Amino acid sequence: MKKELIFLGPPACGKGTQTNMLSKYLGFPHIDTGSLLRAEISKATEDGIVAKSFIDKGQLVPPELVGKIIKNRLAQEDCNNGYVLDGYPRSMEQAELLERINAEIDSEKAIFKAIYFDIDTEILIDRIVHRQSCPKCGEIYNKKFKPSKVENICDKCHVELSTRADDNEEIAHARFDTYYKETSPLIEFYQNKNMLHKIDANGSIDEVWERLLKVVNN
Repeated sequence: MKKELIFLGPPACGKGTQTNMLSKYLGFPHIDTGSLLRAEISKATEDGIVAKSFIDKGQLVPPELVGKIIKNRLAQEDCNNGYVLDGYPRSMEQAELLERINAEIDSEKAIFKAIYFDIDTEILIDRIVHRQSCPKCGEIYNKKFKPSKVENICDKCHVELSTRADDNEEIAHARFDTYYKETSPLIEFYQNKNMLHKIDANGSIDEVWERLLKVVNN
């Protein structure tokens, strides 16, 4: 049966790392909405320019814009058995839109799970301001918690790592404010539908991974 997996949690809670691992484990596509949006921004498309104006302020991109991009991606053939969706939905509007998207795309019954990463937000600012990524393979590093073997160089691709322009303390605080205002209500939304699965996201990558597998395979 098709599995539709989404992930909730504040910025830098570890969703990106875990969902990337999970997509390989399940053989499902890892759909990272942040990467999809950044691709639009890098190409300087009309949608990308609008998206950038919101992201630079630590605000959510309008739901109709993100929804259009997401629907096109979920309708592709490699999502027929399931998908790992990271970074969407981020608001009640988007959650309701995702329900409509799935209803239109699904040809048979699917298992839908909303997995919430519960974590101490005290450490998240550090994760954000020290975060780096590889522009070639997308691997995520952190100068403080998960540094590359050679400073500022990707372990896999051996190219220079990059830091997102919005990964600074001021923007991080704005993103947290936006998250708690717009996204936290989704926890109650999915809980009321018996679709929410909470995991403790504090600890090492391996520890969180084991907790995640228990939820996914249950």
